[in-house]
Amino acid sequence: MTAAATARPSYKGWAGIKRAFGTPSALTMALLGFGSGLPFLLIASQTLSTRLRDVGLDLGSIGLISLASFFYLLKFLWAPLIDRFAFPLIAFMGRRRSWLLVSQLGVTAGLFALAFSHPEMGVGGLVAWVLFASFCGATQDSVVDAYRIEVAPESAQAALAATYTLGYRIGLILGGAGALYLAEYLGWRWSYVAMSALMLLPIATTLACREPQVPEATVVRRIDFVGAFWQPISSFFSGNGIALALGLLLFVGLFKFPDQVIGVMAGPFYLDSGYTKADIATVSKLFGIWMGIVGAFAGGAAVAAFGFRRMLLLAALGVALSNLAFLLMAHHPGQLWAFYAALSADNLFQGFAGTVLVAFMSSLTDRNFTATQYALLVSLANLPGKFVGGVSGYIVEATSYGTFFILSAATVVPTLLLLAWLWPRIRERSAAAG
Repeated sequence: MTAAATARPSYKGWAGIKRAFGTPSALTMALLGFGSGLPFLLIASQTLSTRLRDVGLDLGSIGLISLASFFYLLKFLWAPLIDRFAFPLIAFMGRRRSWLLVSQLGVTAGLFALAFSHPEMGVGGLVAWVLFASFCGATQDSVVDAYRIEVAPESAQAALAATYTLGYRIGLILGGAGALYLAEYLGWRWSYVAMSALMLLPIATTLACREPQVPEATVVRRIDFVGAFWQPISSFFSGNGIALALGLLLFVGLFKFPDQVIGVMAGPFYLDSGYTKADIATVSKLFGIWMGIVGAFAGGAAVAAFGFRRMLLLAALGVALSNLAFLLMAHHPGQLWAFYAALSADNLFQGFAGTVLVAFMSSLTDRNFTATQYALLVSLANLPGKFVGGVSGYIVEATSYGTFFILSAATVVPTLLLLAWLWPRIRERSAAAG
């Protein structure tokens, strides 16, 4: 072991938490997280759909345009190229920073072009720019995730995940509430122009930050074009064994399932419970996001202090049991105290579990294939809940909101059983890594 390796700082335990959150990498991840969160609502979710409805577009067209967000679930398809090659012409910036800069410039250009689109006169041009910006945004997310994993040791990943979440959620606030306020007073054009200008902050961060050290195996190993796609998958299975690899993948897919199941029904439930749109905006979109940030930092500190296993258990239970907090709203419709209480529990544990899961998934990746393996894990973590959420309305109609929340909480049982099987194996992985 080299002297540099032995001098590497420790981020374990409470004493290491302050050190981890105080590293330059933590600030970098907050700024890069801001760049990832800012465009999402503007190109793939609520802000865009609000704009389209505001200019008179029909709901069917709005729904079809929203499919552009699937780029964010399919980013693993081109992640192998990001792992294998630096971006041409600016390859001197390094494998990660070159892709970061190009994707951020693409997002900026897409937002700026959307500012001058006229969907009321035809959606062809708007759809093209939405697809372009979504592709660039999904690419940016893949590179930021890979950068975070490679720029710091595994023991610092929880802190970096928390600061990334802080930046990401601030980006969501500005791309959501901020963009809507600007649109109300200045119009949609200036709103999107302002959002594109804010992308200069993560661009400047990319230009100033350091390139992570390339793993030696990536430098030495000759990976052809085809191998760039299949080696990340074969590496995951060969490194863990088939049984453990399948168990880990299934666990990641089920971990946030209880929360994802109720996601689609949250908005209708708020309205059906008698809350106004202003109540929903205040409690869910502002108060809830800040509670999520508190939960994210709590998760980062807890993983740094106690490690993965106990925090995975606490997070899985918290996500499931927080669904039961919505029973307060069901039994006290229209009462703001019930809304605040339910959203406090839900967002705190969402933020907590999100950081724990990010840190855990980061520990599973081979640093030779960081972008690809992590993108696959993220897609897996989101897909099951997306599909089941599509039929959640039928479940509510056949039963009731209260029954639905109880059933959603019960879906944690398979996750807990799988965690029991993984428990000693997670410890063995940590021991081996240490």
